[in-house]
Amino acid sequence: KEFSVGVALSTYLATRFEDAVACTRKALAQQGFGVITEINIKASLKAKLGVDIEDYLILGACNPALAYRAIGVDREIGLLLPCNVLVRTDPNDPGTVIVEAMDPGILVEVTREPALMAIADEVTAKLSAAIASLAPRNPLNEIGEFAPRCGR
Repeated sequence: KEFSVGVALSTYLATRFEDAVACTRKALAQQGFGVITEINIKASLKAKLGVDIEDYLILGACNPALAYRAIGVDREIGLLLPCNVLVRTDPNDPGTVIVEAMDPGILVEVTREPALMAIADEVTAKLSAAIASLAPRNPLNEIGEFAPRCGR
């Protein structure tokens, strides 16, 4: 699969998990996002419950200029910040990493604040561009693997 949009903005990458995380950070930075939180669910579940799951990392991405504008419209918008970007290994295909984020427009709809919708549209466009930039540029590279745009 390549880039898709629905409730989540997502793409599938045939790469190592660590490479997908690095590429995702770079793609977010290119769109003005900084990663301000990082939650390693795999490590947390192992430490707290002693269970093993696939690599599962939540990056809290924030575009400071857009966050500032949104906070100026509605102080409660912080309840929806930062934008969570999930990088996870596909449990059904360990050679595939899924990168996805919730469509900010869907989240902002709950506020019923028209001024936030325009900002959410900008955030959605930037997150979409970041995630789409990770999608394979060619279906297959010279050795028959998907070649992500980032890092190669």
